[in-house]
Amino acid sequence: MNCLFCEIPNVRVIAKNELAYAIRDGFPVTSLHTLIIPKRHAVTYFDLSDAEILACNQLMQEIKTTILKEDSSVDGFNIGMNAGEAAGQTVFHCHIHLIPRRKGDVENPRGGVRHIIPGKGFYKATE
Repeated sequence: MNCLFCEIPNVRVIAKNELAYAIRDGFPVTSLHTLIIPKRHAVTYFDLSDAEILACNQLMQEIKTTILKEDSSVDGFNIGMNAGEAAGQTVFHCHIHLIPRRKGDVENPRGGVRHIIPGKGFYKATE
């Protein structure tokens, strides 16, 4: 099996724990865009064990703290996963995107991940 994330060189790893590791994204959306990846080959987040989910979450918290210390311009984060080809997954080994966001990086960030589907990001809430 040729899996990009099963064969990542150690030199790319910026943090790790027993069950997961982190690398900077090779095609970053923003500066310091990071991927959190379980060590065991699992295709999607839904294939992870509870222990792997916890390990990924712990590593994500660690990386978030590191990014905030490294870059004071970071004001928020998007966290995303693509599960399945229809959802845009192209590397079929689970990976979680931690994308730092900064004020002004897009004209209007309202709606965040809802912009995955064109026209769905902006909506008017009803009471």
